[in-house]
Amino acid sequence: MSTLRHNPSTAIYSTAEIREIEHLAAALPDRPQLMEAAGLATAETVRDRLLSTHKTRLLVLAGPGNNGGDAFVAARHLQEWQFKVTLVFTGEQAKLSEDARRALDAWVATGVEMLPEIPENATWDAVIDGLFGIGLDQQGGRELDGKYLAMVNTVNAMKLPVLSIDIPSGLGSDTGAMCGAAVIATMTVTFIGLKPGLFTNDGPDYCGEVFLHDLGLDVSSLKKPDSWLMDQVHIRGLLPPPRRANSHKGMFGSIGVIGGSAGMVGAALLAGTAALKLGAGRVYLGLMAPDAPGVDTVQLELMLHPIQDLFRLEQLNCLVVGPGLGTETAACFWLKCALESTLPLVLDADALNLAAPHSEIAELLRKRLHERNAPSILTPHPAEAARLLQSSTASVQQNRMAAVAELVQRYNCWAVLKGAGSVCAMPDGRRFINTSGNPGLSSAGTGDILSGMIGAFLAQRLDPENALLTAVYLHGAAADVLQKQHGGCIGMTASEIPNAAGNLLNQWIAVTSASTPHREEG
Repeated sequence: MSTLRHNPSTAIYSTAEIREIEHLAAALPDRPQLMEAAGLATAETVRDRLLSTHKTRLLVLAGPGNNGGDAFVAARHLQEWQFKVTLVFTGEQAKLSEDARRALDAWVATGVEMLPEIPENATWDAVIDGLFGIGLDQQGGRELDGKYLAMVNTVNAMKLPVLSIDIPSGLGSDTGAMCGAAVIATMTVTFIGLKPGLFTNDGPDYCGEVFLHDLGLDVSSLKKPDSWLMDQVHIRGLLPPPRRANSHKGMFGSIGVIGGSAGMVGAALLAGTAALKLGAGRVYLGLMAPDAPGVDTVQLELMLHPIQDLFRLEQLNCLVVGPGLGTETAACFWLKCALESTLPLVLDADALNLAAPHSEIAELLRKRLHERNAPSILTPHPAEAARLLQSSTASVQQNRMAAVAELVQRYNCWAVLKGAGSVCAMPDGRRFINTSGNPGLSSAGTGDILSGMIGAFLAQRLDPENALLTAVYLHGAAADVLQKQHGGCIGMTASEIPNAAGNLLNQWIAVTSASTPHREEG
């Protein structure tokens, strides 16, 4: 069983779940005034975090829904605190909800003018974006057009600090997909619970720094979450225990890597090196290429074999299948052999590409967990996920949370959908969005490294969930270290990641061990 401790402050809720929580909160005996609380939290964040001293000119954009109501409340407080507020209201008063209309009336009572559009030839120190919130998802994620598209483009062209209320306008709350255009926020103050769209797909490029306010609600008691952010605090609870002085390589597992067809031997070598550097006791490579080398002169510890010899080894604890595997008939045969074993599997690259069109392979994959109690971990990028789902890459990216959940249900597996804000999903329906990593991972071979890292943790007898989550977060964290060393993302290579990841893992284990001296091994 997982030892992950779920932190309520990292719980993630869909738009439908947030609406359910709001409905339940409205029925509480001491019904909280959520819009007043949200508007006040917005105003305080602007005052305390967005603006420096003596900068007081604010453009506040209030849209046609409750997000606009939050903006009215924020504008009123800021005006009372002697900020110079220009309020632009884009909706129709008659169509506002009761709470939003009350917030508008309170603003009107201040006697400050309200404008229908952004005035020309005016200057401000910052912008509050209250055009659209999570309600945009309930409109089918429609693309912004007309005056709203023009407003978003105008705000982005101002190059000013921007605070978005709940989620940047134009960004899907559930999906992180941009609806034609979206406000580029410096920071986002979000309410009740975190939303998936803040952390995956386009979200990280548009949300800036994210602040959560629960508005005084005990959210987890109103709605139990099934998704969370994955951060270092969580991952430290999953790490392998410190190694005893009385250790030997057999205690840390043996991993087999299947791949390395002609011209792609490097992919298998990368996966094997990652497994070795992340603590596997022994790493065997079964290479497809007939002219594959018998030794890796860079990493001499790797044991290289012809593919058929790998399946004669009895000491293996898990298999990584796919790096450089190819899609020829022989690749299908060896993939089937792996699927028919009872070993835990990590499937990547061509292993996934073979499962997609071949129904026999897909059926073997589906049956592994229930018939053999043999876990499988899939590691697709969006295009590979689309093939497995008989869908399109665009459809997968339009709802990454749903896509990875469907993968897990269809193939009875664990899975990570790679990309910005990689999403990990478990067979019981729980999902986790990764918060580590950067665009430096957008280079050849980094997926092979991740597969090898997952395999290393499986070999060290972490359960599939812990192995997957630890490897995904550590993979991204190592890239973050390398980004600092390089001064940016350009030029980072896959082969640099294993050493950086191994160093981090040692540091984390040492810190965790020091803080929990009586931690049991297992």
